[in-house]
Amino acid sequence: MSQSVRTRPEGSGQALSEAYDTALLDLDGVVYAGGHAIVHAVESLATARDGGMHLAYVTNNALRTPDAVAAHLTELGIPAAADDVITSAQAVARLIAEQVPAGSRVLVIGGEGLRVALRERGLEPVESADDDPAAVVQGYGGPDLPWGRFAEASYAVARGVPWFASNTDLTIPSGRGIAPGNGAAVEVVRIATGAEPQVAGKPLPPMHRETILRTGARRPLVVGDRLDTDIEGAFNGGVDSLLVLTGVTDGAQLLAAPPQHRPTYVDADLRGLLSGQPEVVAEGAGFRCGGWTATAGERLELDGDGEALDGLRALCAAAWTAAGEDACTLDGGKALARLGL
Repeated sequence: MSQSVRTRPEGSGQALSEAYDTALLDLDGVVYAGGHAIVHAVESLATARDGGMHLAYVTNNALRTPDAVAAHLTELGIPAAADDVITSAQAVARLIAEQVPAGSRVLVIGGEGLRVALRERGLEPVESADDDPAAVVQGYGGPDLPWGRFAEASYAVARGVPWFASNTDLTIPSGRGIAPGNGAAVEVVRIATGAEPQVAGKPLPPMHRETILRTGARRPLVVGDRLDTDIEGAFNGGVDSLLVLTGVTDGAQLLAAPPQHRPTYVDADLRGLLSGQPEVVAEGAGFRCGGWTATAGERLELDGDGEALDGLRALCAAAWTAAGEDACTLDGGKALARLGL
């Protein structure tokens, strides 16, 4: 995908699992939620894998090790090995290793995933700003991370030690709702020090580079539920993307997306990997997809019937064309309500 203004979702005559060699799958909101597999995920991924598609699991969550993530996926009925998992901890560890001497000490503010990734790069994790670290790295440490860890990071960063963050997602989904993510913790240290970290995770290039290096993908498809990490990361990497509506993004947010947040394809869930994607065709003053036609004036208008997702694709084409390079401000509430989205 070129970095240009997307004016409509694209179609595919082939099943996406056949058109692309590797699926770069986000986890939370795509494969599982609250620790449980999302409906249709297990069987859809099995069919895609059996058909020859390589499945890689790409997460901004730096807390768990690839071994732990793979074990969890396997327990859910999705066989996976550690090599199938790419984390922002791995991406940030590579970023640090490129800037500090081999064997350097790195102050870790986070969980075991960061420590394992640093050791993989020949770096030594330490716990105190007084351990003479060459860098500070901050990643999601879970709900029980002590407040004092942020103070430890602040002491080192204030002394001029280079500061790195695995990712800056402000929130993270949990079984009880939306919780503060690593980005919220990064803000604590930023406020205390006035410094800015180097960030590795989605949607930034270090994470995409790490993913391609580890998977060897030649024609990857990013699959995610978040516009500002998964889809923007695909845009920044110049590759195609599939947005699934099983996570944080809803129809209204999709209609309002600026170019860097507009996915190539949209589907309800991971079954979208197993089929072609309907073409969205310009027709008169609007756009047609399946049985639906959408036009844009002061409001988004929708006519027809059929699959709700076809209507959403037609609406996106109308809204994105009207918005150009800006986020769409047209009122599509009634049209979305008609689709049940």
